[in-house]
Amino acid sequence: MSRKSTIIAAPSRGRYANTGNGPSLQPIDIGHDTYVGLVDPDTAFWSLVRKDKLGDVIAGSDLLSQYRKKSAAFAQEMEMLRFKLKPSAVYFNPTERCNLNCDYCYIPEEMRKNGEHMSEGDLLEALAILKSYFRKTLPKESLPQIVFHGSEPMLNREVVFSAIERYQNDFRFGLQTNGTLLDDAAIDFLTSRGVGIGLSVDGHTAEIANKTRHNWTGEGSFSKVLAAMERLRGYSSYNVICTVTNQNMQSLCQIVDFFHSCEVPVCMLNPVRCTQSGAQNIKPSDNQLAKYYLAALDRTYELFQKTGRRLVVANFANVLIGIVAPTARRLMCDISPCGAGRCFFALSAKGDIFPCSEFIGLPNFKGGNIFTNDLAKTLTSEPFSKVTGRKVENIEPCRHCAVRHFCGAPCPAEANEIHGSLDSVGAFCELYEEQVRYALRQIADGKENAFLWDGWDLGTVTTFNLSTP
Repeated sequence: MSRKSTIIAAPSRGRYANTGNGPSLQPIDIGHDTYVGLVDPDTAFWSLVRKDKLGDVIAGSDLLSQYRKKSAAFAQEMEMLRFKLKPSAVYFNPTERCNLNCDYCYIPEEMRKNGEHMSEGDLLEALAILKSYFRKTLPKESLPQIVFHGSEPMLNREVVFSAIERYQNDFRFGLQTNGTLLDDAAIDFLTSRGVGIGLSVDGHTAEIANKTRHNWTGEGSFSKVLAAMERLRGYSSYNVICTVTNQNMQSLCQIVDFFHSCEVPVCMLNPVRCTQSGAQNIKPSDNQLAKYYLAALDRTYELFQKTGRRLVVANFANVLIGIVAPTARRLMCDISPCGAGRCFFALSAKGDIFPCSEFIGLPNFKGGNIFTNDLAKTLTSEPFSKVTGRKVENIEPCRHCAVRHFCGAPCPAEANEIHGSLDSVGAFCELYEEQVRYALRQIADGKENAFLWDGWDLGTVTTFNLSTP
């Protein structure tokens, strides 16, 4: 559902806000010269209001009376998005091993160094179980997604490729890889079958990128990933992930320039997930990261204006789309409960099932095993229920926050490891808050489409559109 930007200039009489007879709307300063945001935190409804008209709007206006008619539908929409979705994707680790030893990896070092490969027989059996499960839970026309994830799935290449070949009509496949093992034959195989490919690189130069991404002897991966990026130029179903740390945050604008020059269609600027101590040691400070992050978003807009070609930063695009059209979100990290165990789950090389890949190194969050436990029961097990029951309404100070449904206090694994409790804030509260302010500024200036993928609104229906000059 799409909720068009609402810009109020001249109010008329209506219900009062913030009383028992009206919606609870909270003003937020978005850092704009002309407009202020007005948000109902419970339903994620928003409006942009001229600063000189804010008092009149809150006192009573067409906005309030029109929104009052829609508020129940908006609440139901958020209820569906937050609590009624079914799993449709699996992050599948076909091996525990990795040929890299990145500083911030959420998979424990011993597992990455000496872990197991999943056998071909076990992998095919696991996919058969997943196929049977999804046939019962998803609409017939819907293909579930399998993302071969890591550690490094290309270390078990022949088994993974055999599975893709066998089940290519039953799943949509993706492969998240460090890119060091992607030769021409591998790329030909993957692209000819429409497999989504995600690469990882943390800088625009070897000096920056290799600080955090290197092999067990300290050799960096930049040159090999760059070669893979060149081979994939023009392939629409690929993206690049840049994990942002205190080692590269000052280079985010240059990294954006680099990705754009390589014709990367979509990138993710992922603030480092602090589920392991290595990541916590290179975590950037929240307020500093926000400054560099927003500057990088500005740079993507400048490049789009200059060239007419977008570089979509998927993290921010998802925050933006969560405001404009909540149910059109493509990622489910920035809402609570997040997608872990609810929209997707993770499968280890031993067949163990976790709510999300971030939990694979946390054995207390193992829900069961795909070979020995009923999958449906596993997805409602106590470890899963703890994660799927995590709500911002139970977290301080999130439950008082106006933008809580545009953020979701991510990430539960990270929050648990930093603070010792799932019901605690994530590591980058200020960054998410500033992204929401930034998103509302872009909407106020009519720039939002420059940050979103083509066709984002196909299939959406506008449910609210009240705008006056």
